[in-house]
Amino acid sequence: MAQPLVKKDDDQEDEEYSPFLGIEKGAVLQEARVFNDPQLDARRCSQVITKLLYLLNQGETFTKVEATEVFFAVTKLFQSKDTGLRRMVYLMIKEISPSADEVIIVTSSLMKDMNSKTDMYRANAIRVLCRITDGTLLTQIERYLKQAIVDKNPVVASAALVSGIHLLQTNPEIVKRWTNEVQEAIQSRAALVQFHALALLHQIRQSDRLAVSKLVTSLTKGSVRSPLAQCLLIRYTSQVIRDSSMNSQTGERPLSDYLEACLRHKADMVIVEAARAITEFSGVTSRELTPAITVLQLFLSSSKPVLRFAAVRTLNKVAMTHPLAVTNCNIDMESLISDQNRSIATLAITTLLKTGNESSVDRLMKQISNFMSDIADEFKIVVVDAIRSLCLKFPLKHRSLMNFLSNILREEGGFEYKKAIIDSIVILIRDIPEAKETGLFQLCEFIEDCEFTYLSTQVLHFLGNEGPKTSDPSKYIRYIYNRVILENATVRAAAVSTLAKFGSIVESLKPRIFVLLRRCLFDSDDEVRDRATLYLNTLGWDGSVGEIDKGVKEFLFGALDVPLVNLEASLRSYEPSEEPFDLSAVPKEVKSQPLTEKKAPSKKPPSFGVSANGPTSPIDAYEKLLSSIPEFSSFGQLFKSSAPVELTEAETEYAVNVVKHIFSGHIVFQYNCTNTIPEQLLENVVVIVDASDAEEFAEVTSKPLKTLPYDSPGQTFVAFKKPDGLPSTGRFSNLLKFIVKEVDPATGEAEEEGVEDEYQLEDLEVVAADYMLRVSVLNFKNAWESMGPDYERIDEYGLGVRESLAEAVTAVINILGMQPCEGTDVVPNNARSHTCLLSGVFIGNVKVLVRLSFGIDGPKQVAMKLAVRSEDEAISDAIHEIVANDEAISDAIHEIVANG
Repeated sequence: MAQPLVKKDDDQEDEEYSPFLGIEKGAVLQEARVFNDPQLDARRCSQVITKLLYLLNQGETFTKVEATEVFFAVTKLFQSKDTGLRRMVYLMIKEISPSADEVIIVTSSLMKDMNSKTDMYRANAIRVLCRITDGTLLTQIERYLKQAIVDKNPVVASAALVSGIHLLQTNPEIVKRWTNEVQEAIQSRAALVQFHALALLHQIRQSDRLAVSKLVTSLTKGSVRSPLAQCLLIRYTSQVIRDSSMNSQTGERPLSDYLEACLRHKADMVIVEAARAITEFSGVTSRELTPAITVLQLFLSSSKPVLRFAAVRTLNKVAMTHPLAVTNCNIDMESLISDQNRSIATLAITTLLKTGNESSVDRLMKQISNFMSDIADEFKIVVVDAIRSLCLKFPLKHRSLMNFLSNILREEGGFEYKKAIIDSIVILIRDIPEAKETGLFQLCEFIEDCEFTYLSTQVLHFLGNEGPKTSDPSKYIRYIYNRVILENATVRAAAVSTLAKFGSIVESLKPRIFVLLRRCLFDSDDEVRDRATLYLNTLGWDGSVGEIDKGVKEFLFGALDVPLVNLEASLRSYEPSEEPFDLSAVPKEVKSQPLTEKKAPSKKPPSFGVSANGPTSPIDAYEKLLSSIPEFSSFGQLFKSSAPVELTEAETEYAVNVVKHIFSGHIVFQYNCTNTIPEQLLENVVVIVDASDAEEFAEVTSKPLKTLPYDSPGQTFVAFKKPDGLPSTGRFSNLLKFIVKEVDPATGEAEEEGVEDEYQLEDLEVVAADYMLRVSVLNFKNAWESMGPDYERIDEYGLGVRESLAEAVTAVINILGMQPCEGTDVVPNNARSHTCLLSGVFIGNVKVLVRLSFGIDGPKQVAMKLAVRSEDEAISDAIHEIVANDEAISDAIHEIVANG
């Protein structure tokens, strides 16, 4: 039973009390027996239905028997004339969703209500009928629904229109026949009817872009009066503008005059919606922004909190791309810092941080200091991110901004909040050299009293990377060793690794580090003892090792250049033997996670000849498959396998795709074939490859496929020799040859005699990206510095006219086939410049790092500066030669644009 409300004392903490606290399904089902009473108590029945609805909405499930019993009991309540109870009955039937054989029980009652003289009954009966009926019954009541759409009562008309929106998902062909009635409803004087009619008509026509454009153009001429419908029309207008902007070469935006006119509408919601739509234009200009920002500035001083929130939220988004356009609103936004609504205050603060100039930073910091203690952690995180961006914008102000971060780091707060501050300080240390000493000292103070193990280990790891590079590394040793004495085992182990890093890099500190590490040999935790032993022996504490071997140092303290998932899989499959585990044999390809959603069966062949349900990764499956073929066993270790490339169109007689397997001196094409004709059996299937456009390749062997039955995938292989270790490229023509044998559908047996046939496949290209593994690095800056400038190559390139920087960035990434780092592949909207960081491993296991700097000017001319560092001078030059091929980049960009 529901618990009675409890009176709260004044000093008692605020708690939420629910009238449904403690109710149980079994007890409520027992109470549902009141539905069967001869004399119905409408009030009690409504209370029981309320409890049942509460249970359903809380995720409680009813068995088939329970749901049926409740449904039949509820149907008896139709005999009651109580209006309130009838509305609860409608809700209950919708929530239970009776099965097809049970729907017939209430259909007659609902159809009777649909033609009732009581409008409330009519509206709700329409909603319920459309929810529970199938297409057969829908055709019987379609006439009534059409009449309801143009009904004089707005409640009935809205119910029919909303039901149409839901039915469009299941019975679109029926709903599309209502177009005339829906168009008539758009002229209704009732605000809600006009709103729902516009939503339904747009959904009916949304697959036809021209029809949507005509609809929007006709309605913008003034026939829409409802503010709700007006907001909807503004959104549809924005979509038409976006679609037309992609195709228009003139630069003019159709219907933009309508949006500007909406800025003078008498309804506040329409003004806000129009202003938001204008600010979200692609490539919006200052002239277009000015009227929208002017009306938003007026709303900043509104007495209504919702208008202040909408205005400052929109301005906050504009400030990300056009900060100068928002600066005129700074005075109004400063008054919002003390707003009672903390969401408004937070947005005002973050917007000011984006639009403020260098001289206003100190004043803003004072205002924020008083403000931070009053808001929740989620808002504090937003402020911290904004402060970090401001510090990167004005590096000379790093001292005051980092002091602010240090002060709030000492205050109370949750894990996510503290992590945001730590991440911000770390980024500022990396990007502002002058902030390193201050930032590291602030991090040292933080770990002295840190309650989060994860953050302590993160800071210790960062100290190990950056501390030894400072002017006086010894001052950090005390803070690190304190963690060995005072913290839990996980932090102690991290502190031991950090001490060892100092000892390996700073020779003068090595004797002191040995003393501290020897003390760790008696730690209570075995991980700490093992690490101390390993590092002592590696660093040569007994004098057995002079200078530390570079390979050992790289292994212990360098960045791990293989994905952890791949390393774990290789360690699990490693069988103990005399040969030690080889880290270089671990696959370095970044594997994408498979989609978990179910997909419709496809005629396309699988990408390789193993079960798709097995736990084996694609790279391991390919390696196992190729090593089992004697012709390829002498090719050495597989470097990379490409994603499958389709060589046939969908729904053709034969489906073929190819996977390119790259070895140091060879390349193997694996053709995955599927026969989609049930009445045919293919034998002696082979692909004839013409390499006349790939002069550096010479065919060495091929492996035909003996038989290819219907819908049973198979593989045929062709191997080529190429110059050892070089990124040879070329185009290959492919012709599928086979013998066709007819199959008797009755017996399933094939005829003895067959006919030779052939099938032309698409051409295949081997490109430079096929020789590059996508391998990410955790810390690009450290990896770049450790690589050194010895084999660095820098040059500048013009990429011609492009719609946006994003197109150029995506094209260059695809050409090089490298892994974007630290999210730099995402280009902000309307950005005029961008830096993209890439990493990878070139054939021959050569690490490569690339720093791309893009810029775009007024006429949309894109320029690019390319800096490459690698472990081999020839590879650095090869990367520049790849990018210098303007035609390849142009083709890639055109392909990106064509694919949308």
